[in-house]
Amino acid sequence: MTQTDLIIIGSGPGGYRAAVHAAKNGLKVVIIEQGSVGGTCLNAGCIPTKALARNAEILDTLHRAEEFGLKDLNYTLDFAQVMARKEQVVTTLRQGVETLLSTPGITLVRGKAHFTGIRQVTVGDDTYTAPHIIIATGSTAKMLNIPGIDHPKVVSSTELLNVSEPPRRLVIVGAGVVGMEFASIFQSFGSEVTVVEYLKECLPLLDGDIAKRLRQTMSKRGVNFVMQAAVKAVNDEGVVYERKGKTCTVPADMVLMATGRQPRTEGLDLEKSNVEQFRNGIMIDEHYETTCAGVFAIGDVNGRIMLAHAATAQGLHVVNLILGRHDDMELDIIPAAIFTNPEAAYVGVTEKECEENDIPYFCRKAYYRANGKALAMGEPEGLVKLVFDENEHYIIGCHAYGAHAADMAQECSALMAMDATMEQLRDTVHIHPTIAEMLQDACW
Repeated sequence: MTQTDLIIIGSGPGGYRAAVHAAKNGLKVVIIEQGSVGGTCLNAGCIPTKALARNAEILDTLHRAEEFGLKDLNYTLDFAQVMARKEQVVTTLRQGVETLLSTPGITLVRGKAHFTGIRQVTVGDDTYTAPHIIIATGSTAKMLNIPGIDHPKVVSSTELLNVSEPPRRLVIVGAGVVGMEFASIFQSFGSEVTVVEYLKECLPLLDGDIAKRLRQTMSKRGVNFVMQAAVKAVNDEGVVYERKGKTCTVPADMVLMATGRQPRTEGLDLEKSNVEQFRNGIMIDEHYETTCAGVFAIGDVNGRIMLAHAATAQGLHVVNLILGRHDDMELDIIPAAIFTNPEAAYVGVTEKECEENDIPYFCRKAYYRANGKALAMGEPEGLVKLVFDENEHYIIGCHAYGAHAADMAQECSALMAMDATMEQLRDTVHIHPTIAEMLQDACW
């Protein structure tokens, strides 16, 4: 049996960043990974998706080339090269993570980990024990329990990221972040894309006004949306759904199930370390400690916020706790972005949430069409909405869609973490011309 200071199960953004932070501060770390280092985000999520999104963005720009005085362009899409570039990006970053995990004090163990006792983990024939363990095993794609879910044309995002050519007709079930990003990407690649969504609007965590405008903009680009539709089955013809009492079928050559993700806990034998879980993930307290003292769960596996940067922040916070250090991380202020074209982003509460929870508020808006940088870029489509506390004028929400929307949400995240007010944002000098000037404009 090997004794160490900290065991981390999973080497995604939460796991590997926590390992490096711990090792640099004198802890001996064993990090266990059964697959490729970097987790879902690097290998089958954020990074490869954003690589494809960049290719799609270039294609969209080329389609509009005449607006910028470029006429009679001739080009073809070499999809094999697109996928090769995506793989090169992933490989480069994966090698970087492997280098980080060679930091002195870190031992990378390859294999499947499972608990065999209180704060005791076994991998193959080897057993490890430590006073502190971080579970960072991430999540897997959630599939609907419907007839035809095993049909060969049904894929998760992992399989769609590795297709040899864009499907002619792609049906996406689910209009969350994954569904909307792939809809945008593959429409640019030439697929006929239809998104079937159960809810009334896409992207439920985004402000409803912003989400509606983004969906309408994507519709103008050619993405078909079928909202308030319950998917009933997948068959040889396509996706069968029911909407307003009527059963319809939308033809499909490939069907992406983008219906969310679920924590990856299978095979961990959590009960052997008295770690309890519920439907949405492993049970944790406000510091991510499980029902077993010294054992923590970060990232997707705890079901709180399924975002790579949330996992990273949680992991760093846990290591600080182990080291006895205080930090000022505002782990309830987590920005998020949707890399469609145009992109969208948000942080904090929505106007609807304020109304439902009796939070006194007021909103201010600014439009891309009135912004100099947006017009110069040829990106007049977009809106930013800021939500303020009515009494103290604190910034409590930012929701946007349009070019560089993520950058605006990120700025507001920093301001929110410092309890900034509308007046302080208004009085902060912004570079001209930039998209971010709209944040300041909205405060006047």
